[in-house]
Amino acid sequence: MNAANLALFAALPLLAAGLTVVVRHPLLDRVLLVGVPLAVAAGGAWLIGVHQSTPVLAHNVAGFVPGVAIPFVSDTVTAMMFVVTGLTTAMCGWFLVATGEDRYRFVPPLALMLMAGVNGALMTGDLFNLFVFVEVMLLPSYALIAVTGTWRRLGIGRVFILVNLLTSTFLLISVGFVYGVAGSVNLAVLQGRAAEDPRVAMAIITVLLALTIKAGAVPVHGWLPTSYPATSAGMMALFSGLHTKVALYAVYRIYATTFGEVAPWVWVLIVVVVATMLVGAICTAGVSRIRPAMAFQMVSGVGHILLGLVVFTTDALAAGLFYLAHHVITMGALLLLTGALEQTYGSGRYDRLGGLMRRERWIAVAFTLGLFSLVGLPPTSGLWGKVGLVVGASQPPAAVAAVLIGAIILASLASLMALQRLWEQVFWGPPMERYAPDDPLAGRAPLVALTDDVRVPTSLAAPGYVLIVVSVLMFVFGGVLYPIAQSAGLALTDLAPYVQAVLG
Repeated sequence: MNAANLALFAALPLLAAGLTVVVRHPLLDRVLLVGVPLAVAAGGAWLIGVHQSTPVLAHNVAGFVPGVAIPFVSDTVTAMMFVVTGLTTAMCGWFLVATGEDRYRFVPPLALMLMAGVNGALMTGDLFNLFVFVEVMLLPSYALIAVTGTWRRLGIGRVFILVNLLTSTFLLISVGFVYGVAGSVNLAVLQGRAAEDPRVAMAIITVLLALTIKAGAVPVHGWLPTSYPATSAGMMALFSGLHTKVALYAVYRIYATTFGEVAPWVWVLIVVVVATMLVGAICTAGVSRIRPAMAFQMVSGVGHILLGLVVFTTDALAAGLFYLAHHVITMGALLLLTGALEQTYGSGRYDRLGGLMRRERWIAVAFTLGLFSLVGLPPTSGLWGKVGLVVGASQPPAAVAAVLIGAIILASLASLMALQRLWEQVFWGPPMERYAPDDPLAGRAPLVALTDDVRVPTSLAAPGYVLIVVSVLMFVFGGVLYPIAQSAGLALTDLAPYVQAVLG
């Protein structure tokens, strides 16, 4: 493959966004909203095959001198992220079409611009351009919150905007610190510098801190369960699959490249990882709506994903990356299924739903598999994700291994108990006789009789079904897919091909 074609992963969504603005036609909007992300996922799958023989592809944009030029770089980690984010974005686009949100003003071009920023952030080998692409990702997100939300949602969305604006400012300042002490923000040039120079290490830590806030790790997690459920279900699924996961990908890439080993301050990371896993899992039991419960599970997932960096072996990094892919797919499925329920029954509150196991059997089966995946039970991708994390965590000194494995087990048990409560009240409880739309503008709407003809349309549930099937397939073909994650982990520990491809 010609490495110059990597730019298409960012250019294609941007061109499609521009086309949907110039040519205003519903069919074109819908084709591009679903088709472009699927094309990105297919391109990522092809890149995975390419990287089996060519570990790294790199292209210096505009042909400037290596080290100064803006590099677009792809390895197995990047390609894997293209697949999972592209597939999830396509399913979210399908859901937006099913709910009619795609007809809100400029939603398709904004969503495509968001994807362009995501793809650019996944490819860039330069810290400043990472900041640029993160902003390209965030700016349409602010508009999407406003376009698809109610006045109440818009008010809560200010938390999302404020946190990300302040964090982006801090990220830009941190990148300036890196340039000031290292003379470059090119990751290949910075390879191993943080382990050698305390000044570079301190500057890199500030960058990682900014990204960790964006990812929603404890103790800077409160904005996520506050703001994400305030968006629509489709937007929450989109943000869940893209925003926090791009930040986590960047943390993996920057930490692995600049430190290249377990950092001296790893004990801080251990505390953050353990606290994030446990706080997210335990707080799930303290809410009474489905999407806030899923938001706290997102927080817990951040801790699980970051565990790979604590151990920093090829196996641990592979486990963290596999868990990242699993979490994108599983959380996207559960949020889209929740959105289908909210769209049909007017609420995601536990006390307004009940008996859905008998009323919506396929939804119940799919939701059960999604909950199994979060806890780490078969036959879902969550099993291999949790097993991989336990195996990876067993490699450090015995005391650290005991803490990490204990945290994984406790977080899984806490999640199981909290999600069992969700299941009992929403799916198992007494059948609903009446239901009311949960409209924040109108307050508590009058209850109306629930008739037998009220069912979740297949068109609404289908995107969630697809992602649940993908999770099950990740379990069935774990022997084929897990080696891809191991190749991704190796790409983060063996940096010679990366440096050679970027700097020549």
